[in-house]
Amino acid sequence: MSPLAGVVVVELGQSVAAPFAGQLLADLGATVVKVEKAAGDDARRWGPPFLDGAAATFQSLNRGKRSVVCDLRDPAQHARLLRFVADRADVVLQNMRPGQVEELGLGAATLRTEKPALVYCNLGAFGRSGPLADRPGYDPLLQAFGGIMSVTGEPERPPVRVGPSIVDIGTALWAVIGILVALYRRAESGEGCTVDVSLLETAAAWMGPFAMQFLASGVVPGKQGTGQAGIVPYRAFRTADGHLVVAAGNDGLYRRFCEVLGRPDWAEDARFATNPDRVANAATLDTLLEPELAARTNGEWTIALEAAGVPCAPVQDVSQLLAHEQIAALGILRSLPGLSQPVVGPAVSFDGERPLAATAPPALGELSVNTLEAA
Repeated sequence: MSPLAGVVVVELGQSVAAPFAGQLLADLGATVVKVEKAAGDDARRWGPPFLDGAAATFQSLNRGKRSVVCDLRDPAQHARLLRFVADRADVVLQNMRPGQVEELGLGAATLRTEKPALVYCNLGAFGRSGPLADRPGYDPLLQAFGGIMSVTGEPERPPVRVGPSIVDIGTALWAVIGILVALYRRAESGEGCTVDVSLLETAAAWMGPFAMQFLASGVVPGKQGTGQAGIVPYRAFRTADGHLVVAAGNDGLYRRFCEVLGRPDWAEDARFATNPDRVANAATLDTLLEPELAARTNGEWTIALEAAGVPCAPVQDVSQLLAHEQIAALGILRSLPGLSQPVVGPAVSFDGERPLAATAPPALGELSVNTLEAA
């Protein structure tokens, strides 16, 4: 399924956010032209490990695109790119350093004056206005500045970054949402749109529940380890052979959990009878639960808890995840011609079909700026 077939996207981006957005648009059927400097996207060298001529990270972010090397300061090459945008492009997305696209004459105001139907998406760091608007930014900086690190990790331990680049990838998803809405509106009005997203706004959105907790209580949320503020028990417990997350998210599930443990009295204990009681006495309850969970294996607990309808999941590493039969059943891992290892496909299906770009990530400069029309 290619719902964006016929849509042409020009990606002036590198690293993670803009490339991930461009890749998702390619998965949905768009023609994506990735404009790169002579040295290529920095992510091409983010290794080891390397796979088929580029860093594995780059290969995970750029499938389905065509690469063109373009010196944006060369008048002739710049003019060729501008003509391609005017003649062919429906969408431009960019995450260059603040002010650079305007300096190069490639900003939204310039390109949309030439082509009012163009959808132009800025993926910024700190947003389009304000005292920090001119600052560059990367995922870990915004996990720090945006408060995410303040609620990640174990209490009394140093700050911890969430492993996946959730701010970059989240910003890419907001960008795609904005682009799709703008294309939908353009189909009715004929007018394009400037879409603005940023790493800071994405981080703030991730922190929305914590912000509401603070506004409601005046208490600054802290680190919960594997747990969740306001729900108990809802965390990872050590077992005989690993760790198991138990999510007893309401009183009924907690009672079933206690029954599986052989301690129904803990469901009747006034200290733990309701979720607010359990939150108030979480440390005491944890000291009771931990030795019980440690006595059996992940597999044993999973069988018993699932039979009782209590949600649980083992803490898996990436090799265990990829080998799991559920991943195979969903067809998440997909092969691409020209790439020696499978890729993780997009997290969406249409009528049971998962879209996927038809080609591997591009070699650097497989198109020249003089052959853009072939894209």
